[in-house]
Amino acid sequence: MIQITSDENSNIVYTTSSGTLQGGDYDRLLPFVEDKIKRHGKIRWYFEMKDFSGWKPDALLKDLQFDVRHVRDFEKVAMVGEKKWQEWLTGLMKPFISATVKFFLLSDREKAKAWIEE
Repeated sequence: MIQITSDENSNIVYTTSSGTLQGGDYDRLLPFVEDKIKRHGKIRWYFEMKDFSGWKPDALLKDLQFDVRHVRDFEKVAMVGEKKWQEWLTGLMKPFISATVKFFLLSDREKAKAWIEE
């Protein structure tokens, strides 16, 4: 499941993911993010993973396709999680995206929000 929030006038997207993301989550998320990109150019993304276990294959495919199309449309990405594999995933993203990407522990979520907003 994914929760999406954002100020309409901001280029920041806040998401909180839990459980396993499915294709339907991306059917809601991707149009929202694409609209932000159209309105603001580069965006910043706060991606919080709480009790998060990953992606179903259809969701992962949609995510990868989106990332390829928008590789240069991100300014910053804050990955906020609680597991070592989430930190590892953040490091894996870095060569494939033009944004500055940082991992924060869930206990440091306020630092992550401050960083994404600066």
